[in-house]
Amino acid sequence: MTKGKLLLAVVLLVQLVCSVFFVSEIVLTIFNVRARPISWQTRELMEIGATIGLILGSVIGGVYLRNSLRRTAAAEQKLKAASGAFMEVMEERFDDWGLTPAERDVALFAIKGMSIQEIAALRETSEGTVKAQTNAIYRKAGVSGRPQLLSVFIEDLVDVDDRVRIAAE
Repeated sequence: MTKGKLLLAVVLLVQLVCSVFFVSEIVLTIFNVRARPISWQTRELMEIGATIGLILGSVIGGVYLRNSLRRTAAAEQKLKAASGAFMEVMEERFDDWGLTPAERDVALFAIKGMSIQEIAALRETSEGTVKAQTNAIYRKAGVSGRPQLLSVFIEDLVDVDDRVRIAAE
């Protein structure tokens, strides 16, 4: 367990104990259960300690939340950069393969996982036309089918991710 996680666990435990302190007082009063009397000074010190514990827990929780939101924003920024870079790589591949505009559309839909029927409906063409276009795409890309086409782009995505990570460092 890292120091940060340990600190967070301790803070949560302290907050739980402090909350139980305040709630138990209310519950004992409701059920008319009397605890052994303690001096008012001791009682005040316990309440001040519990209050400080809850305030510190809230402050530390806020710091953790702020840091978490920052990390999330940074991850989203990296994802956007990788996505943009991936689109550039995909366009470069399409250019290298010499795909027509129609084949580019079909290839993009195929990479997104759409079926022949769905692609045909979206492009308002026949399934036979889409099949012919996918065969042309596979031939130009030097692959035998959709799984191999996807693997080409997965390899590119991994390469893009490495380049984005290196550029960010």
